[in-house]
Amino acid sequence: MPKKGRMGGTDEDNADVARVLAGDLEAFAGIVRRWQSRLLNLAWRFCRDRAMAEDMAQEAFLKAYRSLSSFRGEAAFSSWLTSVALNSYRSRLRAEGPPLLGIDLVQALAVAPAALEGLHDTERTEAVRRAVLLLPPRYRDAIVVFYFQERDLAESARILGIAEGTLKARLHRGRELLRRRCAMLMMGSGRPVEQGT
Repeated sequence: MPKKGRMGGTDEDNADVARVLAGDLEAFAGIVRRWQSRLLNLAWRFCRDRAMAEDMAQEAFLKAYRSLSSFRGEAAFSSWLTSVALNSYRSRLRAEGPPLLGIDLVQALAVAPAALEGLHDTERTEAVRRAVLLLPPRYRDAIVVFYFQERDLAESARILGIAEGTLKARLHRGRELLRRRCAMLMMGSGRPVEQGT
């Protein structure tokens, strides 16, 4: 496990940031290597499409590279990088609109609950995760960072640039909206929507 450094990131992150800022552009490859799977995973949570997620993650790294000098070390490098990625993903979704849902999910949301009894748990989970994408951005982002990225409340609030109380309210409201939107899916299984989904 990498050790934490004085700047709030890991020693490796801090060393690579310093090297890039000193002119060693190749040092950014270390940052990409350490963080590419997390940024790709975060992008996938926003779009549920592998090719689009790869493109979004690449854009996020490019934006991070261009704004690396703005990293001051007041927060963990992971928080800063996640915030850059999150802003990049939001911009992309604003420009292109929300991702299209697969016809299976649209049909599942439209049919009677009894017909959903045949859905497997993984299909239900995927339907709930896709339903998160349809939430208004402020609730979607809060749920994605807090639950899907498994960040604590303080770090999630820093990443999103909001107060912890605001984050709590958005998480609560987002869960309520999600419960209502997924009610048809869950009625067939007799189970409530899990808060961590």
